[in-house]
Amino acid sequence: MYKIAVMGDWDSIYGFKALGLDTYPVTDPEEAEKTLHTLAEDQTAVIYITEALAAQIEKAIASYSESPLPAIILIPGASGNTGEGLALVKKSVEQAVGSDIIFGTASQ
Repeated sequence: MYKIAVMGDWDSIYGFKALGLDTYPVTDPEEAEKTLHTLAEDQTAVIYITEALAAQIEKAIASYSESPLPAIILIPGASGNTGEGLALVKKSVEQAVGSDIIFGTASQ
């Protein structure tokens, strides 16, 4: 059975535990990379990662960009929104439909 996990600083992710999701409070980049790889190997289908943590482990996240699983989704943390998560969703939609969803122009 597939799982859903959330990674990031405790203040940003503790609310997800109440929803029944597996939470992994990590702030150290090395520990975060190990946790990400462990979750991916453990058939975790969706991994939410705070934008601040994702900025520290970009290469590890990129290694899963072509894989169907896990789906790695960036979420804003308690410290605020950097816009990176929305930018990645926008890029994915542009690739899927071949058009900029905000300005309606063809993708290059």
